[in-house]
Amino acid sequence: MAELELDGKKVSVPDGSMVMHAADAAGVYIPHFCYHKKLSIAANCRMCLVDVEKMPKPMPACATPVTNGMVVRTRSDKALKAQQSVMEFLLINHPLDCPICDQGGECQLQDLAVGYGGTASRYAEEKRVVFHKDVGPLISMEEMSRCIHCTRCVRFGQEVAGVMELGMIHRGEHSEITTVAGGSVDSELSGNMIDICPVGALTSKPFRYSARTWELSRRKSVSPHDSTGANLVVQVKAGKVMRVVPLENDAVNECWIADRDRYSYEALNSEQRLTQPMIKQNGTWQAVDWNTALGYVADGIKRVKAEFGAGAVNEIGAIGHVSSTVEELHLLAKLVRGIGSQSIDHRTRHADFGNTAPAGRARWLGTSVAALSKLDRAFVIGSFLRKDHPLFAQRLRQAARHGARVMSLHAVHDDWLLPLAARLTLAPAAWVQGLADVAAAIAAAKGVAAPMAGKAGPEAQAIADALLSGERVALLLGNAAAQHPQAGSLLALAQWIAAQTGASCGYLGEGANAVGAQLVGALPGPGGRHAGQMLSQPMKALLLLNTEPVLDAADAAAARKSLAESGLVVALTAFKDVAADVADVMLPIAPFTETAGAFVNAEGRLQSFHGVVKPQGDARPGWKVLRVLGNLLGLPGFDQESAEQVRAEALGNLATLSGRLDNGGAVLTAPAATPAGLQRVADVPIYATDASVRRATSLQLTADARPPMVGLPSALWRQLGLQAGGRVRVGQGGAKLELPAREDISLADGSVRIAAGLAATAALGAMFGTVTVEKV
Repeated sequence: MAELELDGKKVSVPDGSMVMHAADAAGVYIPHFCYHKKLSIAANCRMCLVDVEKMPKPMPACATPVTNGMVVRTRSDKALKAQQSVMEFLLINHPLDCPICDQGGECQLQDLAVGYGGTASRYAEEKRVVFHKDVGPLISMEEMSRCIHCTRCVRFGQEVAGVMELGMIHRGEHSEITTVAGGSVDSELSGNMIDICPVGALTSKPFRYSARTWELSRRKSVSPHDSTGANLVVQVKAGKVMRVVPLENDAVNECWIADRDRYSYEALNSEQRLTQPMIKQNGTWQAVDWNTALGYVADGIKRVKAEFGAGAVNEIGAIGHVSSTVEELHLLAKLVRGIGSQSIDHRTRHADFGNTAPAGRARWLGTSVAALSKLDRAFVIGSFLRKDHPLFAQRLRQAARHGARVMSLHAVHDDWLLPLAARLTLAPAAWVQGLADVAAAIAAAKGVAAPMAGKAGPEAQAIADALLSGERVALLLGNAAAQHPQAGSLLALAQWIAAQTGASCGYLGEGANAVGAQLVGALPGPGGRHAGQMLSQPMKALLLLNTEPVLDAADAAAARKSLAESGLVVALTAFKDVAADVADVMLPIAPFTETAGAFVNAEGRLQSFHGVVKPQGDARPGWKVLRVLGNLLGLPGFDQESAEQVRAEALGNLATLSGRLDNGGAVLTAPAATPAGLQRVADVPIYATDASVRRATSLQLTADARPPMVGLPSALWRQLGLQAGGRVRVGQGGAKLELPAREDISLADGSVRIAAGLAATAALGAMFGTVTVEKV
């Protein structure tokens, strides 16, 4: 530790710290622009000049190392005069257009100019002009003349997002921030550049000129889109969500959020919102009041139960999406079981439904979210990491920057924007054997029996050696591993490897509340149908909670067919086009911004939130709708008065919550036979994961939302004689689609990559099925 005197106070900081770090530790504010605690030090702006004893000139606090006995003054005449001089230079070329600037009211330059700027400018020459740039639908660079060249955006891209999409060209007053080649900014974390820009150079394009910052009220919330549970600040004007920004929480999302967390609010204000109950009569949707709609549903369920008897009660079921709250999923499960059925599930994209945690427990991450940044070994199995879990990818990127070795097992290796130490590239049917090969190498090194016969090749051996040599090691199973037809075997092998190497093992998590859904029992009981059966076989009655049944299914074609043949289909949804073609009743429920609730993230952290605006139209919180429906069905235990009461009933003693997280109980089975034909590899694009992101206009204009292309391995590409821009005809389950194709050199032989969760590919079959491909 080094000790210094800062404005008369004794401060101790770790060796190698800068004066700025000491000031932060002492609670002393030093004005700055380019310094950011999560980014490297650039010392560009010089606004943080301070008076260091025995130094002839003021020194930048962000780039001056602390030494024992150093004496620093941040408010001396020498320091203040230096800071005021820097401010004068910064304002020389600044347009001073605060009255029309979209950043006005929350601009760091504006704030500091009040304290350190002069009352008049001595600069009389013409100011420079920097032309605007078009970098895509999310970030506005219309007023780049405001840029002060702090390079925060450049460093964020390099160090956090992992890709340098913005950079600085030219020198002196001709310097400017640009994409250089004139391309768009496509990072899934790009919106964070807006937050860290200290002036109005980078602003939110969807929010631009829609409200002034002082008109907005601010409310805390939690993202419903992935298992990170990112903390949000939702900003509201006149009862309407206007903007979403991050709420800092180092244990969860630090000070970052993904673009889908930031911009998905557009869907909440879209024309697709369902604002009143609707019943389909003679093929036409009719708006009705709540009493009529709920009475119709309750009578329909009673009629089905009476007509088909107790033997068919499990043909009355419910499916809840993992973006639903703890309270909604608890009451949905309670309602279904109250009428005698055990058909309740949330795992709409799974194929191995035997892979469940012991009763009352839940599969989880296996470690804390924050620990991902400090790993020295990470083996990621079956994950489209960067797009499925952008904030987890960012944490692993930080670990890699500090020397961690990251390894992957998958059928395709997208660019995760971090170095991969080793990779196993195998078609999905070979994943179990590939993991068994890694286990065999570990068993040989430790002199123990392997759990399954395997033969370690060079890559499997490299992964085994890395796992055995690490101290902080994690095996992380992604969405594709959870949805795999042999998900249980993958988990069992991963658990064995973790036990032998002292690693943690767990799932990255499929959604905001996947852990919570398990804890509240949104899983089928004895004799009940699971989601795969409910979405492939006709049901007598089916409740859909926040689910877009076709696009969220593992087999979209089978889901559409079975729903069309089902009896009463009730959609509890915030959007009127989610299930309009398959439902008989649509009940408008409030999205996360309009209801109170809680999510349990991947690490088992319970995070509650309140509604920030009133529900639109006649929409109501989902838990209230389910409570009333339970009463109309005459079921006991549906008399809760608040979301907090439902939560307490659902989760019980919160002190025991961590003890209910369990990745054990997985059963190892022999690898499946390699199927004849080409194996489908199906990712769900980042902006197609749930109903709200699919309806967020700006997100659907990004590069990640472009129409799907069929990815083909190099051998198949050459075999078909395809050229760039070529098209193929894909066949699966009796359906044939004509789609553009591209060569993917990282794709395993015998595999074909076709995205799921999209209307353009919904006619095809299972995500892990076999397909045929022919040149058009």
